[in-house]
Amino acid sequence: MKTLLRILVRLLFRFEAYNTRVLDTPGPILLLPNHVSWLDWLFLLVCLDDDWKFVTSSTTAELSWIHKRMMVNKRTFPIDPASPYSAKHMAAYLGGGGRLVLFAEGQISFTGTLMKIYDGTGFLLLKTRAKVIPCYLRGANRFRLSRQPGWRRWFPKVTAHFGAVVQAPAMGEMRAAKARAKLTDWVRDQMVRQQFQVESELGPRNMLDAIDEAAHRRPGDLILEDATHKTLTYRRLIAATDVVSTKLLPLVRGSDRVGVLMPNLAATPVVILALWRLGKTPSVINFSSGAAVMVACARLAGLKQIVSSRGFLAKAKLDIGPFEREGIRVIYLEDLGISSTDRLLALLRASASLALPKSSHSSAGLRPDQTAVVLFTSGSEGVPKGVELTHGNLLGNIRQILAVTDLEDRDRLFNALPLFHSFGLTIGTFLPLVRGLYVFLYPSPLHYRVIPSAVYDRNCTIFLSTNTFLNGYARKAQSYDFRSMRYLFAAAEKLQESTASTWSRMFGVRVLEGYGATECAPCVSVNTPLMPRHGSVGRLLPGMEHRLEPVEGVAEGGRLLLRGPNVMRGYLNEDANAKFLALHGWYDTGDIVTVDEDGFLFIQGRLKRFAKVSGEMVSLTAVEDALAGAFPQYGLHCQTAVLSQPDEGKGEVLLVATNEPRLTLDEVRAAVKAKGLPNLCVPREIFVVHEIPKLGTGKVNHRELLAQVEKMRAK
Repeated sequence: MKTLLRILVRLLFRFEAYNTRVLDTPGPILLLPNHVSWLDWLFLLVCLDDDWKFVTSSTTAELSWIHKRMMVNKRTFPIDPASPYSAKHMAAYLGGGGRLVLFAEGQISFTGTLMKIYDGTGFLLLKTRAKVIPCYLRGANRFRLSRQPGWRRWFPKVTAHFGAVVQAPAMGEMRAAKARAKLTDWVRDQMVRQQFQVESELGPRNMLDAIDEAAHRRPGDLILEDATHKTLTYRRLIAATDVVSTKLLPLVRGSDRVGVLMPNLAATPVVILALWRLGKTPSVINFSSGAAVMVACARLAGLKQIVSSRGFLAKAKLDIGPFEREGIRVIYLEDLGISSTDRLLALLRASASLALPKSSHSSAGLRPDQTAVVLFTSGSEGVPKGVELTHGNLLGNIRQILAVTDLEDRDRLFNALPLFHSFGLTIGTFLPLVRGLYVFLYPSPLHYRVIPSAVYDRNCTIFLSTNTFLNGYARKAQSYDFRSMRYLFAAAEKLQESTASTWSRMFGVRVLEGYGATECAPCVSVNTPLMPRHGSVGRLLPGMEHRLEPVEGVAEGGRLLLRGPNVMRGYLNEDANAKFLALHGWYDTGDIVTVDEDGFLFIQGRLKRFAKVSGEMVSLTAVEDALAGAFPQYGLHCQTAVLSQPDEGKGEVLLVATNEPRLTLDEVRAAVKAKGLPNLCVPREIFVVHEIPKLGTGKVNHRELLAQVEKMRAK
């Protein structure tokens, strides 16, 4: 019978199983697969010896002749989910050297991704010290007999990937309830890690192939839209990439890197895809950084050409003179001479190619370790650095996020973060293109009144933003504007508690804070609905390692160093790159963090944003958090930022800058003390500025603000 079933799944689902030798491991042992379809048991059954038993509900075991047949053959271990003795019966069986298959989610996933793990799994590991084999069933979520919303088919390709045998950590003298919870979290980590590893090994190796694979699945689906009402299906996206790459080819010969100076329009990802198709590396220029910085970045990247748009340059009032004087040619999209015939022929070619098997036109020339894009750091505290991110970095970060979130085919992402920022580029644009989600690109995050209405009109379910921008939207939005929101991710700067509270009260939306860096493509950690922790920036993404190095004067935590598949190839800046290479794959974030016992990261602030006051290290970020939202009498527009200046007596003193002229130093002092911070954290002077200067990403431009304050102090 098993031979017949094996032939059947091989023919219908092209089924293959990997690393099956681990299934010979003697008990006590638990096999823990993800549960995404009604036939998951069959895909496993054909791989297992007869002494493996499937844990199943006693009610389910009577549903059909197949289940009854498995009971007759003693392949099931029926339990009553409502009985408190069920877990004890399983523990007794394992204790006798048994081998069990347990769907730890307790039900078929409604999202196609891993749902919560019941703590009965932790109980079994605590009581029996059984070994664990994580298993990832790949492709079964697309079977018609699954619960995942979105596209499904009768016979998708399904593979089973059995991980290495692992032993759960010992819990020592820990209380039983806490030990169960920790072991349950550990199980989930093993299953998430298995999924991430398999997708990394078997998935496309470069960004072009990843997007092309998604296009093959649903060529006619609307995937991209912008504020000019330009819409692109996958088919039209491939066609646009084809025609733009053809027109750019003679204009970018002799260059490895080509600049991209474009806003959040559908044309921008098309240009990037076209450059990849030509084997070029796009260098995305931050157009909000000023002419001098843009030219310095172009010089650092060795650019000879920059692709831009006449319409965009006119609206943004950007002068290309500095580029021309540097010998850099600006290529205008309007001047490419794309005719209706060009578009039609490209669309026909795209339709023909998408009708062929995916393997027939793989972009084999793009390697995972090849630089995919050059981005530039914000420069909030110094000259921007050029960061080389590879195709492997971008895909690694996308797969890390997909492994820990339950994004669905029907989700709709709204992205107003600029594409010159890694958060807006990787997560806000390329993740949806790889995953198959609709994405709306909006040109500026500063349109506080327009954006809430745009999110509402397009029924978007995912929104990316920063603390600064979220405060702006809260001031202008109507309470119903974010009714459809499933995921609101905030990163790029510290999420202030007052901001999270405002969004919860006004819109009923939980803000999920994450943490990242351009050098990490960018995401490092994130809170999710399944694994949140108040005040933290979440847990490290799968595949990442960290270590903390002690910092003089900092009692708790340390300087965070990271290593993982999403960590950059290196810097363009020679000095910075030499320091990075000396760490042998580790990236020094420059951030001071603490990590709790469950692995959640808490950011104390950047090392550069600590002041040494009377010999003690004081976090300027912590003082800013204390002041954020502390003055409701002045409204949501009231903003503050904390700086430090040298002082002969104390080493350094703190200053506060604000855009609210009525704010007094006494009110600032009271707010700091109300948060329980010591006197060392109290600013000694207050300065009123017309506006707190910001970077294009929403971060405070501390360099510019400090220059303004120093001028005011000198008067």
